[in-house]
Order: sequence, then C-alpha cells, then structure tokens
Amino acid sequence: MPAILTLSDISLTFGGNPLLDRVDLTIHQGERHCLVGRNGSGKSTLLKIVAGLVEPDGGQRILNAGFHVGYMDQDPDFAGFSTLGDYAGAGLAEEHRYRIAQVMEGVHLNVDMHPAQASGGERRRASLARLLASDVDLLLLDEPTNHLDIQVIGWLEEYLSQTAQAFVLISHDRAFLRHMTDSTLWVDRGTLRQNNKGFAAFEEWRDRVFEQEDLARHKLDRLLKEEGRWAVEGISARRKRNMGRVRRLAEMRQDRAEEIRRSGTAKLDLSVGQKSGRMVIEAHHLAKAFGEPVVQDFSIKVTRGERVALVGPNGSGKTTLLKMLTGQLKPDSGTIKLGTNLHMAVFDQNREALDPKQSLWDSLAGDRALGVSGSNDQVMVRGKPRHIVAYLKDFLFGEAQARGPVSALSGGEKARLLLARILARESNLLVLDEPTNDLDVETLDLLQELIDDYDGTVLLVSHDRDFLDRVATTTIAMEGDGRAVAYAGGWSDYQAQKAQDLNVAAPVAKAKTVAQKAEKPVIASLSFTQAHRLRALPGAIERLEAEIAKLEAALGQADLYAQHPEKFAKISAGLADRQAALAQAEAEWLDLAALAEG
Repeated sequence: MPAILTLSDISLTFGGNPLLDRVDLTIHQGERHCLVGRNGSGKSTLLKIVAGLVEPDGGQRILNAGFHVGYMDQDPDFAGFSTLGDYAGAGLAEEHRYRIAQVMEGVHLNVDMHPAQASGGERRRASLARLLASDVDLLLLDEPTNHLDIQVIGWLEEYLSQTAQAFVLISHDRAFLRHMTDSTLWVDRGTLRQNNKGFAAFEEWRDRVFEQEDLARHKLDRLLKEEGRWAVEGISARRKRNMGRVRRLAEMRQDRAEEIRRSGTAKLDLSVGQKSGRMVIEAHHLAKAFGEPVVQDFSIKVTRGERVALVGPNGSGKTTLLKMLTGQLKPDSGTIKLGTNLHMAVFDQNREALDPKQSLWDSLAGDRALGVSGSNDQVMVRGKPRHIVAYLKDFLFGEAQARGPVSALSGGEKARLLLARILARESNLLVLDEPTNDLDVETLDLLQELIDDYDGTVLLVSHDRDFLDRVATTTIAMEGDGRAVAYAGGWSDYQAQKAQDLNVAAPVAKAKTVAQKAEKPVIASLSFTQAHRLRALPGAIERLEAEIAKLEAALGQADLYAQHPEKFAKISAGLADRQAALAQAEAEWLDLAALAEG
C-alpha cells in the first residue's frame, strides 16, 4: 500500500534528556497502529508532529502528495460556530455532509446544541465527531475513549473497524486497543520501536525487550569491571603501548554514564488502618429524580472487602447513585445505613481536589489531613512522616516538578498526583470515580494490584472493560429509566448474565408482540432515532450512488494509473469506502423498513 506519511530522523528536546531522539516512522494506507508508552514519554507530542502541529528540532516530516491527515483536538475552539453540528461539519464538502448526523448520533450528541452549553466531555466528543466525519486518509486519535461510555466506545469500535482510513490511536483502554490495532508503536526513552502485531502482543514484547536490555547491561558492566582491572593492574609499559584499549574503556564508561535508565513504576501502597464493620452499606428502596427519575427502588447490601463497580451510559446516574451510597447525597426516598468505623478516601473524576494554581509541593503540604506538626517539608503518609520530594518520587515526579504548578501536568500526571493524596490517608472504603482516565498501562496494572491487595471495600465507576473484569466482584448496571440492577462479577460476567436473561425473555416477548400486533401499529416500535434514520436513509443512499458514479467515471480516465498512481490509489480507496457505505445503508434501510411494516 502507498505510504501516506514519513518521519525521518525526528528529534525533539525539552530540558535535559531528549524527548524524541532520531525517530523514524512510515504510515501506509489502511494501517491501524496503537501508540503506547509511559505518561510523559512523548506519545502526544509525537502524534502532534505527525499531524504537523509541532515542529521538531531536527528531521523531516514528509506528507505524500494527495493525502490528508486529521487530528482530534483535545481542546477544540468553537469560536464562530453556533452549534456543535456546525463545528463537526466545518470544511466538509456538501456531498459528505450526510456523515455529520451519523457520527453525531454515534457519539450521542445533539447537533443543535450550542457550544456554550456543552460539558468538557461533550466538547471532546464534538472534536471526535468532526474528525470522523472528515474526508482524510489518516486519523490521529489521542485518548478518544476518555469521556465516552461503554456503549459509545462500542460504536466507535464498530465505526473504525469498517473504515478504510489508516489511524494511530493513543488510549489507556486495553480492550479497545486489542480490538482495533494490528501494529504497535512504542515510545520509550526517546526512541520509537515498532512491532507488527496489535496491542494484545505488547506486554510480552515489552518484557522481552527489557530482558534483553538487562542482559546487555550486565555484560557491559562485567566488561567494564574487567577492563578497569586491566587498566589498574596492567604492566605500565604494555598499557602505554595499548592506549587504544584505554580510550575504548573511557568511551564505554561514558556510554554507560549517559545511558537513559528505564522509568520505574509508581510505588502505590494503601494502608487500611482500622477495619470497618462487616456491613459497609445497606440501602433499601432508594429513589432519586432530577425532573426525570435517575434511580428507582434500588436496594443493595455491601459487605467488607467487596469491589462494587457502577457502569452505564454517561448521564445515566452512576455518580448520583455512588454519592447516595456513600452518604454524600440524600435520596428522595428510601434509606441508607453506613457501617461502623468507616474511613473514606475519594478519587474524583473531575480532579476538583487539585488547585491548578498551586505547586505539587503545596498541593500536598496544604492538605490538612496530611500535615506534620512543626514541619512544612513533610507529609504524613499512612501514619509516618515522609519528605514531600521523596514521596512525590514514589509517583514518578522529578525534584524539579515539585515546585512547578499543577496546571503544567498532563492528564495522567494529575491522576497520579491525586492518587498520591488519597493513598497517603489511612482508609477502609476507597471510592474511585473514573480512576482509569489518562493512566498509562503500567500504572493501571499497579492500581489493579493495589485494589486486589486492599483489605477494605472499593466502590468504583469506570468505562474500562478490561479493568472492570480484573477488579469488580459486583457490577451495578444503570439500565435506563431509573433502573439499577446488580450482577455478580465484572463487565464480561454482566454481559453474559444479561444475554441469558434476554434469551429467557425472548419467547415471552414474542408471544406478547403477536398478541398486540392487531391492536397497535408496529411503526410505534421504531424509536425516534430509528424513525428519523429511516426518513434520512433514501437521501443518503442517493448521495452515495452519485458519488460512486463520479468516482467510477474518474477511474475510467485513460492513463490515470500510469500518470497519477497516487491519485488512482486514493480514488480506488474512496470508491471502496463509498461502496461499503452504500451496502450498509441499503441493508439498514431494509431492516428498518421491515421493522416499520411488521
């Protein structure tokens, strides 16, 4: 396949060690890469260099003629746009505007919403919609699953699996990366490694690389020791005659000194302190409404040591239920009884506990719960005083960062700082609201191990299916209309139980449908979205057919392939994309029409 873009000998330095050192990369049509690496390793910077948004210190970025690159903006600018739909369709040719409704519906956004009314998550989803609707050859997606619920992540997986466009993904969601990628790009200590296998093979490959490095370092250390002994103990005259060997020894020592060591893993630890009573939470017939019902008639008992996960679409009431279960929000009706000796530590998804104007030092020193009497450079960590810089180093922050502002931190670094604050406390009830956002794979592994070893109780909200499967013993699913249902196990267990319930209910539902068929028009079974889609599809099919006709006519030009091979390849890919979209649209119209007609 033709190359879309090439990076050659790219270098970029921020401060001391190079962030990127002589990086080479070529991306071809149709390739599906994941870009992985530790927080702060340069993943997002490299993606911006690929997008042409950051200029490297050295090297070349070559975008081949006729190809276009699209980047998902993390902080989109809505100036001049009256609706999110206008923003998503900006610059889109008229014949492609049908895509706007498709992607906006997919990411659960109202095309008519004013940008000023949009939350941070909705703004990010609008940026994602704009990228997906665009007519580009290479999609660059930096954490697209952040602020997406599991249902929208599933839609995004389906969308990307059907596109002919190449893409590069940065994401902490392992399940998403496993499903979507067939190549892995790994940024590590300034270098870029590539493995022509998807993310499923990453951890085994990474461990093998580290083992090889350790072996090579061990051999070099042994050689340095032997050569150093020769330099000290060798006969003086012989040493003088072999000054080349002495120089090589000096060079090896210099290379060893300049070697960039691997970043350690954050030293997460959690002290339970005093045990809670056996019964932690007892809730009976909880109900809460904000105009519409959020939770109705929900009851649960949570005992010490359970790991309870809340899942469901954004806006379905997960955080509301979590706050009721922890006594932070009163229900409209029903009762909540909290157990004895509870000491709660809360990880807030909005990072509201962090003041962006404060330094990392002051963020810890200013926390009264962590203060040490008579000292302004120490914090109390699980009952023992620690120097602030030493404690920050446990969470992979350098000494220079300690006096820097919180606002300068990346999303992953803010998450680590917040973890540093809550893990310093002794607790026996850990409340984690979206803890997995922005954390790298290694820190997620450590957080999972920490929760596994924690002797207290855990309540968490997450959209990370892999993390839920590894951690949760009970899953509370917010299923709409105020219904919250508890299932045993993690995400996969919930899906299996839900499917079993549906299979059991299907014969009963079919019998009811037949009985009601004469009384109620089947068109009512179409949702508002389905009915709107049924009306819009004929126009979309007509536009696709017109596009296909134009592309087929263009391909029929004599000598197009011989004189313009890149243009030929792009038109061919576009034709295949439209033909697939047409087949999908026709099949969707047939299904909806059949449903409407009964």
